Formats: sequence, structure tokens, C-alpha cells
Amino acid sequence: MYSLVWTPNFTRAAEKFIKHHPELNKKFAEVLRALEQDPFQPHLKYHHLAGKLKEVQAVRITSSYRILLTLVVSEREIHLLDVGSHDDVYRKV
Repeated sequence: MYSLVWTPNFTRAAEKFIKHHPELNKKFAEVLRALEQDPFQPHLKYHHLAGKLKEVQAVRITSSYRILLTLVVSEREIHLLDVGSHDDVYRKV
């Protein structure tokens, strides 16, 4: 099991995401539970980013929405950074 660490920025983004996309609440919760179990599950589409985001990874909620995170394998922690549309989350960081 991994521990999810909700950063203040992620907490704000998650509240906004849930408010604006109530139809994705169940899927969002499922992705968070799956991350806790094993972030490398194929259906999460875990991947490293490049360029200015090279220290950050992402997983897919849907084809349009992502969760940005940093994975600390040695401590089995996942630091959640942001959630939102593909374009928005990659532009913010």
C-alpha cells in the first residue's frame, strides 16, 4: 500500500474539480483508491513527464483529465499535486 499525501494545492484543486465535474466523482475516487493499492496498474496510465515537469508524474482519470503527482517509492508515498484537465494541469506547474 502507498500513502496519499494531499498537498494544499491538490486539496483546493480537488474541491474545485469535484464541484465542476460531479459526474466524475466516482471515477476520481476509484483512481485515488487504485493509486493507494499500486500506482503502476496499467489502467492508470502512470507516466513520467518531460521538460519543466520532468520531476512530476501523471495518471489518467479519463482521456481529458489527469492527476499530477510525485511518487516517493522508498517511503511508499504519493504526493498529489494537481487535478484537472489535461491542458490546465500541464500548464500550471
